[in-house]
Amino acid sequence: MAAMRKALIAALVAAFAAFIGHRYLKLMEFSLAYREVSVKHLNCQSLKNIEYGAEDITILRDGLAFISTGLHYPGVPSFSDEPGKLYILDLLHPKPTPVELQIKGELDLSSFNPHGISVYTDEADDSVYLFVVNHPQYKSQVEIFKFVEENTLVHLKTIIHPLLHSVNDIVAVGVKSFYATNDHSFPNDALYLTVLLGLRWCEVVYYSPKEVKVAASGFLSANGINISPDKRYIYVADIIGHDIQVFERKEGEQLVFVKSVDVGSLCDNIEVDHQTGDLWLGCHPNGMKLFNYNPEDPPGSEVILIKSIHSEQPVVSQEYADNGKAIMASSVAARFERKLLIGSVFHKALYCDLK
Repeated sequence: MAAMRKALIAALVAAFAAFIGHRYLKLMEFSLAYREVSVKHLNCQSLKNIEYGAEDITILRDGLAFISTGLHYPGVPSFSDEPGKLYILDLLHPKPTPVELQIKGELDLSSFNPHGISVYTDEADDSVYLFVVNHPQYKSQVEIFKFVEENTLVHLKTIIHPLLHSVNDIVAVGVKSFYATNDHSFPNDALYLTVLLGLRWCEVVYYSPKEVKVAASGFLSANGINISPDKRYIYVADIIGHDIQVFERKEGEQLVFVKSVDVGSLCDNIEVDHQTGDLWLGCHPNGMKLFNYNPEDPPGSEVILIKSIHSEQPVVSQEYADNGKAIMASSVAARFERKLLIGSVFHKALYCDLK
């Protein structure tokens, strides 16, 4: 009996070790740990005033761009101890320069930690509302602002809800309503653990003052989110799944899965061209370099474009790639006419001319 018990224990230990080894290799695969990309540059220059990242960027139809900066996020490098800030940039200006937005209201700016952002324009009176994911003390909440002047925001409301426990990004669909992605399965859980186990437990949550519910689920880590110009479809970046998932909005704001498009990279935020409906993606070509930051071998950047995403054969192309020398850890790319803005998690932002 003793010999059989020892053999059984040894077999269980070996099986567990094999399982952990397999999942570790899977983690390396998820993070694209061995991937390298060739440099593919555009005619770009660094944006002034952006020194500590431009994690998310969104552009209105009239060329006004909103930028979130200074993100502090667990496991990701940060080179500033200062609170985060919001900037505005006029892309119609011949020499656009980001201007810091002044925030009025009762929001505690000493712990402001902006992440994903979204803009909603009320067609009734053309009022502009800025929705911002905020992580004060690494908590998860959403701030709603009204854009009232050239460089002023008025804070209207802070939204906290148990379902909005690990919000990464949002897309506004009304003056007080939005969809949000959770990039963790539970509050304060270890993302690497759920990825290691291959658990697709992350969700997209719909919020309105009357209802809060899970609208879609089954993501390894739901990250960027955005909406089609006709407001019919929602796009979600499953950053660790290396794909963009397409959902159709149905009655009751439920999201019905349509398709997924493989992008072969760790794509962060999604921006949608107002005119063409093309998707511009800021991506991390090698996630391991991002989380194991080494200035001698910095994380690179990649911008991917998806055209005709609703066709049978969407066209996926790499539009920009860098080894970390020009820009590290790109997280967003946003196009307006012949200009492209590329933002990053903790580094600089680029202003590029498209041919």
